[in-house]
Amino acid sequence: RPLEAVYPVVWLDGIVVKVHQDHQVLRKTIYLALAINMEGYKELLGIWIAEHEGAKFWAQVLTELSNRGVKDVFVFCIDGLIGFPEAIKGIYPKSEIQLCIVHMLRNSLKYVSWKDRKAVARDLKEVYQAGTLEGAEAALVRFGEKWNDKYEAIYALWERNWENIVTIYSYPSEIRRVIYTTNAIESLNGVIRNRIKTKRILGSDESALKMVWIAVANASKKWTMPISNWSKALNHFYVKYADRFPKVA
Repeated sequence: RPLEAVYPVVWLDGIVVKVHQDHQVLRKTIYLALAINMEGYKELLGIWIAEHEGAKFWAQVLTELSNRGVKDVFVFCIDGLIGFPEAIKGIYPKSEIQLCIVHMLRNSLKYVSWKDRKAVARDLKEVYQAGTLEGAEAALVRFGEKWNDKYEAIYALWERNWENIVTIYSYPSEIRRVIYTTNAIESLNGVIRNRIKTKRILGSDESALKMVWIAVANASKKWTMPISNWSKALNHFYVKYADRFPKVA
């Protein structure tokens, strides 16, 4: 369907499924683009399925959104998918990028032994819940000083992605709660997983997409109210992006 010209926030995330293809069982990912529109309501923009991702795949997805009418997105919230930041800048050069903190935590804790997990998670929380950018930078330094001997890879992960982690610090708390994590799309993913859990292996790409679409259609029946604090968030978006707001006739 045609889409709106401007979306304040777009999340993109994926769910891994097993699909029969050419007498094999392949692991594929179903990708969802979930947006908040100018009125503050959730809106699914598209569903795609792919065996491999990369800059070319994401460029195709974003080009499709552009062709369907999306001319601008203020903030893309992503989980560090390979090639996606570069693809975003190629199609939407003015958009900001925010890496999902939940995914950053998951990726970080993969390196950590069970006995250290609570302590590492607590110290990382001081980084992403800092009130200011300066506070976050100081907390990351403290984290490195404490843990680099054991888990230098974690510090390197956050340092490498820092530019797209700290986008939230240019926004007040109302908007941080909107864009800071992919919770909105994670909850949608939960609905989808419940739908497909009885089908360990799906018969084809088409059947996988159909099951996901049915789950989304059922979930969207509950999207009857704007998200919390949307009026405050929209006001700040207007102050920051007044020249990019859609014109009101």
